[in-house]
Amino acid sequence: MRKFASCVLLLISVVAAPQQKPKAEHSVAAARPSTAAAPANAALPSEETVNGFLQQMFGYDSSVTWRIADIHPAKAESLAQIDLILSNQQGQQPTTLYITADGQHALVGDLIPFGADPFAPVREQLKKNVNGVTRGPENSPVTIVEFSDLQCPHCKEAQPTVEKLVADEPNAHFVFQQFPLPSHDWAAKAASFADCIGRSNPDAFWKFVNATYNAQSEITQANADEKLTGLVESSGAKGSDVAACAAKPDTKSRIDKSIQLGKDVDVTGTPALFVNGRKTANVKGIPYEILKNIVEFDAKQGK
Repeated sequence: MRKFASCVLLLISVVAAPQQKPKAEHSVAAARPSTAAAPANAALPSEETVNGFLQQMFGYDSSVTWRIADIHPAKAESLAQIDLILSNQQGQQPTTLYITADGQHALVGDLIPFGADPFAPVREQLKKNVNGVTRGPENSPVTIVEFSDLQCPHCKEAQPTVEKLVADEPNAHFVFQQFPLPSHDWAAKAASFADCIGRSNPDAFWKFVNATYNAQSEITQANADEKLTGLVESSGAKGSDVAACAAKPDTKSRIDKSIQLGKDVDVTGTPALFVNGRKTANVKGIPYEILKNIVEFDAKQGK
């Protein structure tokens, strides 16, 4: 019972944590959500309406800001989806709201397929389409897929947790997928370097990933080629060969495929971790023992 209660509290904290301390960076007047009916994804709330709702919800506290990333139809009929970035002193948290067709209710979090195995569709999609560097036995009953951005400070912060999980669960199959964010100016280049070093020297790849995270503050758009080539060399691979590979169109195609896969499984920010299709978007916010329990639970299920 205690384990169940802790999992419930964890789910609530992951979904609602950013809402505990909110501020708005918008100066939109506090407006009530629209009450107009929206037939089956035909009508979407306006940005002004969304900002008004958020102001009503969070305007009491000036310590959190938000940015609306997108408003679009959800995959489920009669729902509108709103992708947000909520920020406070602790960092940024991607958050999704689903608005019902009547405009009267908002659901927070992820839409999860309902069934005996709700994670099966995502698990199968990942199994068929991952193209990242792997470690651990391919026939493992547990596959851990991480979508990461080498320029992302949250990915750097989460890396020790991910490394510990992989070390503690050596029988799990781990896949590192590139997901450079468009807001980061050298992340796509770093992803191309990583993809190339991973294909030619998988052992050096993991050293390169950690070295790039550690050098984030030293790398800029202007010096990225020089810095990344040097990190390749220090990781045990030939820098000039990897740099030449990174500039090829087929490497960009591989990165684009990885980004598209992430979007297809609803990755909205990095890092995003999938354990047998079960998504965890707040790696640092989840107690490590819970992550470990998820891996061990799925291993026992033999999926």
